[in-house]
Amino acid sequence: MDYIELNCSLPAEEVSYAEVIMAALGELGFESFEETENGLLAYIRANAFTETILNNETLWPEGANPSYTWQIIKDQNWNAVWESNFEPVIIDNRCLVRAPFHPEITGMEFDIVIEPKMSFGTAHHETTAQVILLMMNTNIKGKSLLDMGCGTGILAILGAMKGASDITAIDNDDWAYRNSLENIEKNKMTHIHVYHGDVSLLAGRKFDIIIANINRNILLRDLEQYCNTLNRGGILIMSGFYCDDVETINDKAESLGLTMVTKTERNNWAAVHYELK
Repeated sequence: MDYIELNCSLPAEEVSYAEVIMAALGELGFESFEETENGLLAYIRANAFTETILNNETLWPEGANPSYTWQIIKDQNWNAVWESNFEPVIIDNRCLVRAPFHPEITGMEFDIVIEPKMSFGTAHHETTAQVILLMMNTNIKGKSLLDMGCGTGILAILGAMKGASDITAIDNDDWAYRNSLENIEKNKMTHIHVYHGDVSLLAGRKFDIIIANINRNILLRDLEQYCNTLNRGGILIMSGFYCDDVETINDKAESLGLTMVTKTERNNWAAVHYELK
């Protein structure tokens, strides 16, 4: 699948607007972002992009004077770029996330191999790293687990390594679906079941733990379905939103009977751990 790369540059005194613009682009369908020295790069599926998106009045903060260009990134070009920039990640000195061409590091409790492609979820981003840390500190052994919006499948793979008994991974992006299958095979986690779809696949299903690292709007939209799918006493871990969004997320979660156990923050990104009483 082809993607559009939007390169947005801001004057030096306006670089702080980058996070606000990223949030607005996320609501307009952009899926991943990379901050640069003078702005940001944003990515959206080519078939979801029209240049009129960039004329949306809610996109640019008042007082911002951005300039931007965009280009098509072909499948084969994207993979080469992604791989060339992929570095191993170590989380809490316990979990190593690496590509197949990176060497193992002795002493790691978890060693996850991710084929570097465009799917979201390589632990480089603060949201994935925070979810991994929350999962490492959660009792998962013997429990059923759902990785909703699985991206690379990294969180489902960690769940399997921690002893989850029944694991389902779902993503509505065909690329992510195929990349998850590939990574699950590389990590020899044969009991993870991967599906291409959305929350409609959850009808009639129940899980002890649900992991959802997506974005604010989708989480708010689907939170009730997650609660209906979660067993009593179950755990819901979510990320993909800014610290400023925690209050809105929490208001919705509490209205559905969820209780916050803990919250983490890193570089203005947040992750939350809930229980369903």
